[in-house]
Amino acid sequence: MKNGLLFLIFLLPVAFSQAQEKPGAGDRLTIKRIVDETMINSTAYENLRFLCKKIGPRLSGSDNAMKAVYATEKMLKDAGADTVYLQPCTVPHWVRGAKETGSFTAGSKKYLLHLTALGNSEGSKGKTIEAEIVEVKTMEELAVLGSTVKGKIVFFNIPMNPVYFNTFRAYGESGIGRRSGPAQAAKYGAIGVLVRSLASNPDDHPHTGATQYNDSFPKIPAAAISTNDANKISTLLASGKKVRAAFKTNCTMLGTAASFNVIGEIRGTEFPDQIVDVGGHLDSWDLAEGAEDDGTGIVQSIEVIRVLKATGLRPKRTVRAVMFMNEENGTGGAIAYLANAKQKKEQHVFALESDNGGFTPRGFSLDMSDEQIKRVQSWAPLFYEYGVYDFNGRGSETDIGYLKETGTALAGLSPDSQRYFDVHHAETDVFENVSKREVDLGAADMAALIWLVSEHGL
Repeated sequence: MKNGLLFLIFLLPVAFSQAQEKPGAGDRLTIKRIVDETMINSTAYENLRFLCKKIGPRLSGSDNAMKAVYATEKMLKDAGADTVYLQPCTVPHWVRGAKETGSFTAGSKKYLLHLTALGNSEGSKGKTIEAEIVEVKTMEELAVLGSTVKGKIVFFNIPMNPVYFNTFRAYGESGIGRRSGPAQAAKYGAIGVLVRSLASNPDDHPHTGATQYNDSFPKIPAAAISTNDANKISTLLASGKKVRAAFKTNCTMLGTAASFNVIGEIRGTEFPDQIVDVGGHLDSWDLAEGAEDDGTGIVQSIEVIRVLKATGLRPKRTVRAVMFMNEENGTGGAIAYLANAKQKKEQHVFALESDNGGFTPRGFSLDMSDEQIKRVQSWAPLFYEYGVYDFNGRGSETDIGYLKETGTALAGLSPDSQRYFDVHHAETDVFENVSKREVDLGAADMAALIWLVSEHGL
């Protein structure tokens, strides 16, 4: 009873904002058609199986990324899109090379180091980086140490804050070490960097992710280590022992490569020049299959097209599904998409992206005007019976975020995030860890919101 009361209190602000505009019975019936069609006949899970098992990792610039382009082009055609086409973009071509190796020692004891090179990082050029480890827990701590880290390996041990219910908030705060730590450590003369993986739980799986160098400083080798290794090293250092690490990475940046966004459309019946976007990113890191990040977002977006066609619903505004390339280490696809939209003077009225995993949907985050937020919140009761209740989050996602420059209203699917960082950017992000039912629920809710915007506008 207590939990139920809290739930009702949580919903009161949203309910109050809906007092002036209640969704009609026709909308409720249409959304039931959309949900029923998705839950019974969805092709999202089998499309994901193909992406993961027949193609696998889809790092930008790789052969597999191009295979994924052609595969999703066919999926959109099979889904019944009126038009399907490829949009050129330029992406960085970073390669990992041979598997990384490493160890750490304390006194006479030697331990295996579970590590993976950070995306876009420079390798050790055939050499093993070996030096004493210096642990820092904030960027400010590094600045205080300054040149005392010269010739050493800086270990950024910044755990994700466990008290945050929103794990993406924890990820955003703790990610500073990975994103800019290597550049800042190089500034003070460090010869290498180890970063605690951005993972919610203790495990032996290192999580990669992009880093960004500063051209004013040397580009030193940088790798993420598992949370278990990070805890072990930190404990040894806290006991007063000196810890040394040795690691070798074989990655390099090869320049740029040509690639594509994949786009499928259903043309609007009344306002075809008004575009309602839905999408995810097609590329993934190379450690696994990119199932949750972001294979689920891709197949959910394709399913939106299929469901609208299968139910015979004709959107008033053009619905466009976009498979963005290169979200992980450059956003080349999103940059090209914005440039194309501006060149053609396209009118993008709304964009929804799924890039938080294919877990049970809880709501939508919104990045739009206050009036538009009230409009979307007025539709919230249509989603309650499907377990979607949170329309209070703010923000959207990386790829569609570029469209904010054109005044587009943005939204992101918000699934339950508690298990996402067990697999995010790690070797555990595989098809077997995805629930068909959860993916389909997300696809159904995305299709429902896309339909409402297309039908009623913002």
